[in-house]
Amino acid sequence: MQNKRVLLIIGGGIAAYKALDLIRKLKQNGVSVRVILTRAGAKFVTPLSLATLSGEPVEDNLFDAGKEAEIGHIRLSRDADLVVVAPATADLLAKMANGLADDLATTCLLATDKPVLAVPAMNVRMWRHPATERNVAQLHRDGVRFVGPETGEMACGEYGPGRMAEVTEIIKAIALNLSELHDEPLLGRHVLITAGPTYEPIDPVRFIGNRSSGKQGYALAAAAARLGADVTLVSGPTGLKAPSNVKTIHVETAREMLAAVQAALPADIAILAAAVADWRVNGTAKQKIKKLRGGEPPLLEFVENPDILKTISKPGPKRPPLVIGFAAETEHVIANAQKKRQAKGCDWIVANDVSEVGGAMGGEKNTVHLITSSKSKPESWPEMTKAEVADKLLRRAADLLARKAPIMTAAKAQKAKS
Repeated sequence: MQNKRVLLIIGGGIAAYKALDLIRKLKQNGVSVRVILTRAGAKFVTPLSLATLSGEPVEDNLFDAGKEAEIGHIRLSRDADLVVVAPATADLLAKMANGLADDLATTCLLATDKPVLAVPAMNVRMWRHPATERNVAQLHRDGVRFVGPETGEMACGEYGPGRMAEVTEIIKAIALNLSELHDEPLLGRHVLITAGPTYEPIDPVRFIGNRSSGKQGYALAAAAARLGADVTLVSGPTGLKAPSNVKTIHVETAREMLAAVQAALPADIAILAAAVADWRVNGTAKQKIKKLRGGEPPLLEFVENPDILKTISKPGPKRPPLVIGFAAETEHVIANAQKKRQAKGCDWIVANDVSEVGGAMGGEKNTVHLITSSKSKPESWPEMTKAEVADKLLRRAADLLARKAPIMTAAKAQKAKS
């Protein structure tokens, strides 16, 4: 951590006292620390004590005329190697998740282009509140890292999760995040990812779809970009915000998705995580289908959609060196996934159980099984957030391709032609 720079944002909670020891230990490890103290944080620790320990003036005013003449909140947010929010109160997490910027701390968080590490601290009921759970899930999708909270007795006398992590654990997390600043094992690689459902129209109003939220695919795209890749995300209809530094192509139908995927080739890695509809209606009605007399439902004839995973896995000059499919199963998860890998011809397949509505499909966490060959034993990973699954999978992929030269990406190939 020598010669690294941390911007420490201190929220308003009793755990703010731990920030004093955190600054002291960071300084002992050769880290320079700048502090932003929120108005609520100043009720628990003083600017004088923070400035004495950090050796730097404490920042607390967004509207300081002298400093804002130099656009101080931009400078603070960009000068650091890592932004740490400790304690990250429920209020601060809510503002971060919703992009609010009404003081110096939240303005810097919105303006920063550096990694952010949040250290939550709050009452157990606040931590377990659905609003906080939604905010934390959104921050995970935005790429914010977390350490804690821990479970234990709180200042209010209650017991449960919500205690701020101990300083030693925070230091470890900071060290890990600083060590990953130049950790880009996919630098120079083109990663192609599909996500979300496909919608197959019946008429101008109705369609056939599925419950896929696209969260795992979007997490994969964000992780690939974070690891240095040039990322193309082909997304079916979702309500998700496209990850930053990712080229996102929006489609609706399976045929549109296949065309977009083929146009985005070549790629070093193709991860086909979308839940593509197997069938579509043969001949979409041009007008809304009306109810028939007697209440008889209309007869719909179905035809099979193109198999995107099987198509991309076929041998050929544009086949990616590593093709990874996903198998969403409701029974015999591993056995069915093994059959699917062989039938589709992909290199790896990631299997998960989607039998529970709101579980893996639509939820924030995933429990997956990685199948890499017919000879290797499937790897069953513990339950993780979808961001953690994405990071682990892409690091495995990067290790596999480490000895192979990156292919020419579609963008570079087009530039070379012109």
